[in-house]
Amino acid sequence: MQHVESDSLANNRSVLGVAAGVLITAVALWALVRHFGGGAAAAGYDWDFGSLWKYRTLLASGLGYTILFTIVCVALGLIVGLLAGLGRLSTNPVITTPLRAYVEVFRCTPVLVQLVWFYYALPVLTGIELSAVGAATLCLALYGGAFYSEIIRGGIISIDPGQTEAAKAIGMTRFQLMRRIVLPQAFKKMTPPLMNQSIMQLKNTSLLSVLAVPDLLYQGQVIAHDTYRPLEVYTFTAIAYFAVLFPITVWVKRLEYGTGPKEA
Repeated sequence: MQHVESDSLANNRSVLGVAAGVLITAVALWALVRHFGGGAAAAGYDWDFGSLWKYRTLLASGLGYTILFTIVCVALGLIVGLLAGLGRLSTNPVITTPLRAYVEVFRCTPVLVQLVWFYYALPVLTGIELSAVGAATLCLALYGGAFYSEIIRGGIISIDPGQTEAAKAIGMTRFQLMRRIVLPQAFKKMTPPLMNQSIMQLKNTSLLSVLAVPDLLYQGQVIAHDTYRPLEVYTFTAIAYFAVLFPITVWVKRLEYGTGPKEA
């Protein structure tokens, strides 16, 4: 009971600490806006967030597209990552070598370069035309899958080998071993890093604007060009991303405490 109370207290302190950090950051940002806003006003620029109201439908559709795109890419990335992670556990170099090459290529090149390559270069090499949405989906799914695969592989190999040996001794097949013993335990360890990588996937969607995919940032760029109000538009865009990501980061922090080592 004492350990449960201490974990709950640590959780509450963590959330309060994050909230305090957010409050301090918000105050600092507001001070900067007031400072530079005063300078902008003196130069003939007046802040007017009300001008964005008539574009609310466009902004909402951009935010919805961003969230939907993230969900699809995360789901596909997890499937790719699970298959690649399990494949890399094989002792057959014919399987592990190409999988390792895939992981290293996607982990060691910038995602923006990958997006441009998939949209412009891949159709030339394969003869298959890809839309901007198709190229972006394929790229981010494979990019996320490379990171997910390492998280999954690391979670699996972290399980005590003695459990594997015991399961084999009682006649379990490899599939039964993974399904009943290894994966349930590994999933608890993998959940926080998987969630953190999924947060990165959502932030990576801001790069889709280079392919004219109608996400939140792209719609913001359209509005900024139409209204000549880039400060208000990009400030709102940043706030929208924060409003989506902050609750998720707090939840992930709680998961990290919940899956951490417990004292006996």
